[in-house]
Amino acid sequence: MALEDDIDNLSRLELFSVFEKDALGLLITCAETQRLRAGDVLFRRNDAADGGYILISGSIGLRSEDDGGRPERIIRPVALLGETALVAATRRPVGALVREPSVVLKISRSVFHEVLEQYPATAARVRALFQKRLLAFTQELKLDAR
Repeated sequence: MALEDDIDNLSRLELFSVFEKDALGLLITCAETQRLRAGDVLFRRNDAADGGYILISGSIGLRSEDDGGRPERIIRPVALLGETALVAATRRPVGALVREPSVVLKISRSVFHEVLEQYPATAARVRALFQKRLLAFTQELKLDAR
């Protein structure tokens, strides 16, 4: 897929919609493309997470237990798996099993942070996005407490 196509696809995702075009291009250029076969394990529940994955083609099943059962959720392109892992050290809350031949872009946390350092305007918009989400979440908690 051409870089322009990747930029267009990723910019549809909420997190990447706030990126400057050049920042998104750098992120994609530095990402690792992985071609996966049906049955491959992308990651297991509770694995240390060192970054995120963008599903470009194929499908991935997510399951909270690694028992080989049916997936609780099917992810299709274009989707981001592991957003939190782009920002901070965390563990995978679910396992991810490839359901059909798929392509993912792996973005390491270090690359994500490096791009934000090189593009401060993008970093400011990412911070604002997370602040907006956190505010909405706290408002929701207040409503639920009533």
